[in-house]
Amino acid sequence: MPNEMIDIMTSLTLLMNEEAERLRGRERALDLAELAAAKARLVARLEELLARRNRHQPQWTEQMDEETRARLTDCLAELRSASAANASILERQIDLSMEMMTAIANEARRLAGNRAHIYGASGDLARTDLATPISFNTQY
Repeated sequence: MPNEMIDIMTSLTLLMNEEAERLRGRERALDLAELAAAKARLVARLEELLARRNRHQPQWTEQMDEETRARLTDCLAELRSASAANASILERQIDLSMEMMTAIANEARRLAGNRAHIYGASGDLARTDLATPISFNTQY
């Protein structure tokens, strides 16, 4: 069982490294859907193996030989490193997407001219921005 977990973690590490490299190369997110799906399957399989092992043999980690324990430890360290790098890149991609959507919304609001002027009780003029619908391909 530890060998199967090591194989899954190694595959997951390779997938995360590939995804990070492809994201660094500015590949389209749609082209990465297969990688994301494969990562989800591997994580689900790993969680299932760990849950089953912990349920049936709670002391399985103490029963491993030193070589397997060392391989598992190395594999976990590599997975942690790949996960951190992958998370950082994905977080930046999400931030860029949010910034882009904000810029698009601001430009749409500016072009639509949906601003209202409200007179206050003291005669002050306040401007408020009304929500402007955003459409892609001219459909709301």
